[in-house]
Amino acid sequence: MQPEPKRKTGFVYDALYLEHKTTPGHPESPARLTAILDRVKASGMYAQLAALTPKAAALERVHAIHSPKYVERARASCETGDEYLDSLDVPISRKSYAVALAAAGGVLRAVDAVMQGEVRNAFCAVRPPGHHALEDRAMGFCIFNNVAIGTRYVQRQHGLPKVLIVDWDVHHGNGTQASFYDDPTVLYFSIHQYPFYPGTGTEAEKGRGKGLNSTINVPLPGRSGDREYLEAFETKLRPAALAFAPQFVFISAGFDAHENDTLGGMRVTTEGFGKLTRVVKGIADECCTGRLVSVLEGGYGLKGLAASVETHLRVLMN
Repeated sequence: MQPEPKRKTGFVYDALYLEHKTTPGHPESPARLTAILDRVKASGMYAQLAALTPKAAALERVHAIHSPKYVERARASCETGDEYLDSLDVPISRKSYAVALAAAGGVLRAVDAVMQGEVRNAFCAVRPPGHHALEDRAMGFCIFNNVAIGTRYVQRQHGLPKVLIVDWDVHHGNGTQASFYDDPTVLYFSIHQYPFYPGTGTEAEKGRGKGLNSTINVPLPGRSGDREYLEAFETKLRPAALAFAPQFVFISAGFDAHENDTLGGMRVTTEGFGKLTRVVKGIADECCTGRLVSVLEGGYGLKGLAASVETHLRVLMN
């Protein structure tokens, strides 16, 4: 018998991700991941995915983005039972530090699986999310910047210097932008509701120094939907990405721009997320033999989140 070709989509998940306990009623809850997992299993897709088990990211990988002093503060705050880290919008529990390391580690596991040909691409069902986390501060539900850590790992461990990050979370990824703002090797594209939390992400924010024009922000008014998003992807993302010619692609896949989300004010449909996925997957196929890792960020209306992830995965799998 011929061995099955290694063209599956990877799916990163671990029950440890449920152990990051937030305050009662908090939108970034373990129920987000159980809703995704239940949907993926009920659809019959789960058996077609390649399950990837994460392990904690090594501290040297985390330190590529976050200061050692901050990482130690995060560890100590969780260990001593503090209720919050740096901000009232980052509730923590005793296992949150271990979970955050495993979330970043899940992204590294996905990168390795793609690079080694184990899978074609991958989706990381991880929490806490990451794109607001700064070098030395937690904010916006985020502790460690999973995608930023993954980006440096692709560059340093796998020797691929040119990385594209596409961030379609409803909130601007200020932490990711700050990580690479003067770095021409990373093209960061963010489309987001504006004005909205965290208040950054204007069109004028284009990078600085050698990184000028390596940051592309598309701020959209509330109630924008599929048409506005797809137009930006076709007219702004695709040309810039093809000119940049990335060697690896990440998606900061927040689904809180969904029309039924409980925090966002946008009108992207479940099918719309499939169309956005198709554009980014096409860029990866054209530029870097399909090397793509998608990482969960936001998404708080559980039905819309689960349905959007299912649609996202179907496109990645085809």
